[in-house]
Amino acid sequence: MSSRILLLGGTTEALRLARRMNPDAIYSLAGLGRVPDDLPCQVRVGGFGGAEGLAGYIREQGIELLLDLTHPYAAQISANAARAAELSGIACWALRRPGWQAGEGDDWREVDDWAGLVKALNDFQRPLFTLGREPLEHLHEIPLHQHWTVRCLTAQQAVPRAEIIGARGPFALDEERALFARLGTDVLISKNGGSASTEPKLQVARELGVPVVLLRRPELPAVEREFAQLEDLWGALQRRLV
Repeated sequence: MSSRILLLGGTTEALRLARRMNPDAIYSLAGLGRVPDDLPCQVRVGGFGGAEGLAGYIREQGIELLLDLTHPYAAQISANAARAAELSGIACWALRRPGWQAGEGDDWREVDDWAGLVKALNDFQRPLFTLGREPLEHLHEIPLHQHWTVRCLTAQQAVPRAEIIGARGPFALDEERALFARLGTDVLISKNGGSASTEPKLQVARELGVPVVLLRRPELPAVEREFAQLEDLWGALQRRLV
């Protein structure tokens, strides 16, 4: 593969693709969580300074193709990627992972923002947050009738009426069952990430009849090519670089 590629990552699919890239490719991470040290390609950690900064980096490094494999909720990064590709005159391809779909027995409720989320949780006592770090900014707002559990990438000291669990998926089904049982979880809060590695929590919620409050997905920018499956993107990449 001779084309110079910049891969914006941080997801399971991005890491899988990075393991297939050649030494000229660059895998970019925001810096949250573990940074892989066993990849065949180059690794860059940190931000770019918005779309203009990313465009400058693309020109500086001679990038010919930008791949956006960031999280479905990383709307600002995806917007910066689309704009930077436009400014640089190169193609941007994106993996747009499909969201989870509610099935029989599911009690799913969508909200648009934190205010809507707080309102939706009013009648519950033992919420389990799997949204990332955002709930950590609101630990001082925990209602007196609630005890929160927040699972995110980095653990921190517990605070009154809250437990913070540092963990990274994938999460096994039996592990999720044990977690729900230990916590007495009566509502699950999640983003609709669509990842198989974090889907078992939804199955446990279904089994127990626990409602799920989902933060609605943001709108993402259109790019030159969009793929729903990693293997489809990989196949197109191979054809482009022959």
